[in-house]
This record gives sequence, structure tokens and C-alpha cells, in this order.
Amino acid sequence: MPPLLTAPYLLDPRPGGVRVTWFTDDPAGPHHAEVAGRRFDATTAVVRVLRDDQGVRRTVYRHSSDVDGLGAGRSPYHVRSGPHRSPTYSLRGAVPDDAPVRLLLTSDHQLKPMVAANIETAAATLGGPETLDGILFAGDLVGVPDRAGDWFDRPSAFFRVLGGRADAPLHGRTYRGAPLLPYAPLYPAVGNHEVMGRRPGRVTLDELFDDPAPDAWDTDAYDVLFGLPRWWSRTVGDVFLVSLFVARAWLSDADTYTASDGQFVFEPIAAGSRQHTWLGRALWSPAARAARYRVVMFHHAPHGLGRHVVPPFTDPVRAEGRWIYPAAGDHLLRDVEPLLAAAGVHLVLSGHSHLWNRFVSDAGVHWLETSNVGNTYGADSARGDPGGLAPAAPPLASNDVTAFAVLDSAAGAVRSYRFDTRTPGVPP
Repeated sequence: MPPLLTAPYLLDPRPGGVRVTWFTDDPAGPHHAEVAGRRFDATTAVVRVLRDDQGVRRTVYRHSSDVDGLGAGRSPYHVRSGPHRSPTYSLRGAVPDDAPVRLLLTSDHQLKPMVAANIETAAATLGGPETLDGILFAGDLVGVPDRAGDWFDRPSAFFRVLGGRADAPLHGRTYRGAPLLPYAPLYPAVGNHEVMGRRPGRVTLDELFDDPAPDAWDTDAYDVLFGLPRWWSRTVGDVFLVSLFVARAWLSDADTYTASDGQFVFEPIAAGSRQHTWLGRALWSPAARAARYRVVMFHHAPHGLGRHVVPPFTDPVRAEGRWIYPAAGDHLLRDVEPLLAAAGVHLVLSGHSHLWNRFVSDAGVHWLETSNVGNTYGADSARGDPGGLAPAAPPLASNDVTAFAVLDSAAGAVRSYRFDTRTPGVPP
């Protein structure tokens, strides 16, 4: 029997409890989590949505233990599958509703070159994984969601980086990431890289991913790995958190969808849609109104300076042989931003452009992208923010300097850090 495929990761904490999940390549057990000497048997499910690099179905096994009866502090735990045992970590149930929290803010890992350095440096700078109460991840966890190697096997695979098992050389140093997920619950949002295309005639994983159609796409891998709805809300200490499904595919001039199919937006967010109606109810719920801070997280944002942006978040119109995306019809600027402002949202966390930039609206809403910085997409300050805001600070887009941020609700602050990977001896 091979060893554990992943370190355990924490999901969906509740008062006195939390879900512990891990993966193996072999079903042989027994499988359980042991917490402070108490055993919690795991439920095992067969996962068949993933494939290897050649596109062959790869069967893995998901094990989940629902731990309960936890006290106020942290408890030591490990997981076991057959003869294999994880290292000892610590966990706890949900932070009380009125207590301050520290939340790491990130997105867009996608096995990028600096992601292991980013996470390892963040953990060291913030005092270790036990100092965090959660990880807010604004989408694009991997490159191709159905590729098993992106999650488990490659040197900078998602679970390897966030389990402290990466093997990523950079500028003369090898980075391991950090074991954040075994200590701090993950709160993810769906990005465009969580969506897999299912268009007939496409064969390879890359072809399928690159070519979704309005009636041929899914989020099956995300659903199986995290077991969350596509949009949801939670109270995390004194923060009310909303995660939305704001992502889309876009068309080239050669595409032949009808104009009504459009760009297309995977899940509507315009006024009158199910998601927009749900968002209004969530932001005016008693839990949202009672929270010290209201935070909304989604992938494609209407404010940003990234060159890796796409046209306005709206349905396109076919004109003169090409697709036109009317700026006045941007669903996020027209329908979502006024709702967030009216509800007194303090922070919107986004991703997608692989940079750091921040804006503050006239209503006092802070818009922050703090992706895993480290690629060539770049920033375009000359073009300006499509939403018309002036940046609160110069953007950061670099192949050598990475950025990370933490929400510290006790201080009422988000602190952002920059780390130059060319000078690893110099702290962020």
C-alpha cells in the first residue's frame, strides 16, 4: 500500500468540530483521524473524475472524518490509512462568532514558479500555520481541474505546496511551501480554472479545459475535493464571509455561438439571477449584520490593472462580424458593486490577474487582488481601472517579487507583504 497521497486538510469548521479530509491511491484501511487520543472513523468515497497526464482515468480515494467534541483550544491530531500515519498537527472547531481572526488571502496558485516560495515565506512571516484561522482562496487553485497531477503529484501541486511537501527550486534555494491546510481551514471560491469543458470531439485534458460550451462544462473535481456549493456564506469569527461563483469563458472572433449564448458567463450574477438574489439575502441576514466585518470573495473582479483581463463581465453582442462587450452592461459594476456598497461590505477579495493591486471606492469598499504573484501577465497602469477607480497604491506584477496578505480583524487591517525571491536572505 502506498503512503498517504496528501496531508490532511480542514474544511467547514463548526462549533466544537471540523471535517478532516485526506486522499490515498489505495482503499485499504482502516481510515481514521485520531484527535487527542479519540478516534474518529472516516467515510471513504471513490473519486473517478480525475485523470493522469495521458488522459487515463485515475481512481483515488477520499477519506473524511467529522471531528466533534472539541474544546476551546487546539487539539493534536493525526490521520491513519492502514499502516500509514500522517505527522501530528493541531486543529480546533470554529472560532466563536465575536472573536478576532487572522486569515491568509491568496489565489491563482496554478503550479506557478513562485507559489511554494510565496506560501513558505508567508507561513514563516506570520508566525507559523497555527497562527492562522483560515485561508481565503479567490479561485484558480490549479491549472487543469481534472488533472490529478495538478492536485497531488507535480513538484508544485496544490496539496503539496499547502501541505509543506513541494519541491520547487528558485534562485538557488528549494522551497517546500508550508503545511497550512492541516492547521487552518480552507475557504475557496470557484475560478475559471475550477471549470472543466466537456465539448464533444475534444480529447486531451488541455483541449477539454480550453473549450467549454454553455451546455458542456462542470466543476466536478472542485465539488468532489471540497464538497461546497458554488456560492456560500460562513461566519468566521467576527468576519462574515461570502464566496461567489464569478467566472467566465470568452469567445474569439472565430467562435460561432449564438449571441444569446454569449461570452459566456458560467453562472449568472446579474440582477434577477438566482445568485444575485441569494447575495442580497446573505448580505442583509442577521449573521452579516452582526459581524464586525463583511468580506466578499470572487474570482473575476470589475476593478484591476492586470493585462490578463477580459472584456466587461456581460453578455456580448455580435456586430460587424465580431463580439462586442458593452461596458455599460457589466454585471459586476452595474448590479453587484451597488449591492456591496449598500450592504456595507468592507473588503472584496479577487484574483485572476496574478498581481497585487488595491482600490477603495467612494462607499469605502476595499477591492484587493493579492494573487500568487509570479508570471508575465503584467499590469497596465496607463490603461487604468476599467471600473474607474484610482489605485490606492502602485500595483505589483513581477516574475521575481511575490506578494501575500493577511486579514487581521483584531487590528482592523489587511497587511500585505512583498518578498524578492532573488534575495531570500532579506525578509519580506
